[in-house]
Order: sequence, then structure tokens, then C-alpha cells
Amino acid sequence: MQAVITEKLVRSLTPQADPYEVRDPRLKGFLLRVQPTGVMTYWAQYARGKRKRIGRADALAPSQAFKVARTVLAEAALGNDPGAALQEAKAHTFQSFLDEVYEPWAKANIRTPKNTLGRLRANFPDLQKKKLGEINAWVVEKWRTARLKAGAKPTTVNRDLDDLRSALAKAVAWGLLGAHPLQGVKRSRADDNVAVRFLDDDEERRLRGALDARDERTRAERGRANAWREERGYPTMPDLRRVAFADHLKPMVLISINTGVRRGELFSLEWRDVDLERAMLTVRGQSAKSGRTRHIPLNAEALAALQGWRGQRPEPDGLVFPGRNGHRLDSVRKAWVGVLADAKIKGFRWHDQRHHFASRLVTAGVDLNTVRELLGHASYQMTLRYAHLAPEHKAAAVAKLVRAG
Repeated sequence: MQAVITEKLVRSLTPQADPYEVRDPRLKGFLLRVQPTGVMTYWAQYARGKRKRIGRADALAPSQAFKVARTVLAEAALGNDPGAALQEAKAHTFQSFLDEVYEPWAKANIRTPKNTLGRLRANFPDLQKKKLGEINAWVVEKWRTARLKAGAKPTTVNRDLDDLRSALAKAVAWGLLGAHPLQGVKRSRADDNVAVRFLDDDEERRLRGALDARDERTRAERGRANAWREERGYPTMPDLRRVAFADHLKPMVLISINTGVRRGELFSLEWRDVDLERAMLTVRGQSAKSGRTRHIPLNAEALAALQGWRGQRPEPDGLVFPGRNGHRLDSVRKAWVGVLADAKIKGFRWHDQRHHFASRLVTAGVDLNTVRELLGHASYQMTLRYAHLAPEHKAAAVAKLVRAG
């Protein structure tokens, strides 16, 4: 948008979902960029793709920024590069940018910084030694072509490209790049409505049976261990036959298939997020993938599982499913793989319990928007992958084409 940049205008601007810019018609190249966070920064754009950061609007008055921009643009008009000295001082390679600049920020602001940084380092080996200013659309298009040719799925390439795009956006916001080098790079075409894995009735029955059998084996092992201890006069461990669950796995599975919470959300769940009286579970924004808090009603089975687990946990607060020494769990893979093997179920990941939850809702006639809200999807597009499980509305639509008589 174009407008004379004044103090009154700056006060009237509000952040939006995407960054936007206000260009002052009095001086071509003088602009104010507004970030979704509310941060506003003055820039002087002196050539295509080249900008020099002037300063933030909360530190500089518009009149001051205007004078600086005029000086920068005048220098450029004389054939000099106003940003050359600054770029030289801040000439990060992609690797040093990740190590020294992006990683500290990611650890404080991204939900899964270790995974994101790992992908940026492992999947872009040819970019690591390049200067930030050397990364452009052509370099990334060559990377994309090579990845797809090597057999990577378009969805995987898109995920990695999104990570790179986000990291470089921060380099722009922090003044290390004048403009985003990937503005013209689009995501690869991908089939977002791929089939999802969920359990049929027989598989679900076998899974539940395997969980029960595992609990029984664990209780029996504890009983034998206590008998051995009693014979030798050693203190015994708690009797697992007096509690609802032998360990954390079964209640975690029951909650997952009845609420659709993600694994990380379940690992981060605290007792303050569980309202047993109102039968409500809260996924807080800091542990949710979307960053938004959502509330999930607990059905009878999920509520009973949490009540039973709560009854055998002496801690009044903290994590619902703590790991060793009360720390956050980071994996249940070994136990989960064992249960799947016992149940003779193949190709079913822990995350697929979330698909199972959604699929059961859709086949039961629940509308897709409600499913979206329960899953916490940021966009409706993500939920459409389950639409094929409720084809009745499509059948009803085409049935209207049949003419009577």
C-alpha cells in the first residue's frame, strides 16, 4: 500500500497474518514493513532486491527515518552500494547463520527446534557453505529437482522447503538479507488427500487385547518379583493388581484414540490441563503444533482412563505421563512396537491413532468442521483427507441430477 508515513499513520497500523509494507510516495524506496508480531521497521530499497535497514519504528520517528532513507538513496544514485559495508560485516554463511543466529531463536520460539534445525542441516548440504546472499531461486530449484529425482516425496520436499523459507524470512527480518530470495519459489504439487491409515474393527479389537495382555504380563512379573523379595526379607514393590493400569502405555493409547491428541501434546500434558469434573482436556498453545490452545471433551472411556491413572499417581500436579525422574517422556517406541507385534498389526504408527480418531468421527456422521476443531488443524484443507469416509453428501448431490419421470 502507498501512504505518507507519519506518526499518526504508524499508530494506526495493525499487524496482520502476513507481513505487509507501506511505501511513501514522497520518496521512492522509502518504506515501512509491518510484521505479524507487530514489529515495524523502516527500510530504504535502493535497487531491485537490495535494501538497507534503517531502524525500528519504536526507536525512530518517521521524519528521522525519512532523512536517513534520503541519504541512503542519494548514495545509491551516485553509484555506490549503501548496503555493501553492512553486508560485508554480516556476511554469514547459511551454516553460521543457523549456528549463531537462528538456533538460539529457534530454541526459544519453535515447538520442535531440534527437528527443524536437523532437517535444515541434513537436507541442504550444498547450502551450508554458501553466503546468505548467494542463495537464490535457481539454487533452490536445482536442489528440489535433485531431491525429487532421488525419490523424495513432494510432501517431504515441501516440508523441507517450508523450513528453509521460514529461516530465510528471519534473515530478512533481522537485516541480514535485503529481500527474501525465495519469493518466486512455489511448493511442489502434491496429493494432499492421500489415504490415511486407521484400524478396522478387528485390528482395534486385537490392539486392545494386546494391551490387556501386556498389562497382565507386567502384573504377573511384579507378583513373582515381590514373592522373591518376601522370601528373602526384602521390601516389596507396589502391587500392580491394586491399580487400574500396570504402566503408562495403555492409558496413553486409550486417550490417544479417544481424543486425537498428538504424541508431543500427550507427552507435555499436565494435570492442570485435565478437568475430570467437567470431562475436558486442554491442549495448551505452547505444546500444540498450531500454537493455538484447544479444548477436547472427554468421552466415557477417555475419562475413565484418566480417572484410573490419576488414582495411582501420588503427585498432585506436574506431567500426566512423566518419564524417569519426573522428566518429560521422549519416546514410547519400544513398548508400542511390541504391542503392535503382539496384535499382528502392520504399518500403523503412533501418529495414526490420530487418524483413527478422526476416521471414527467422520464415519459416525460428525461434520468435518467439528473434526477440524477437535484435531486442532490450522486449515480446513488438512481435514479434507477424511472426507472420502463420508461420501453420502456427494451421493446426495449427484442424485439431484436424476430427473423425475
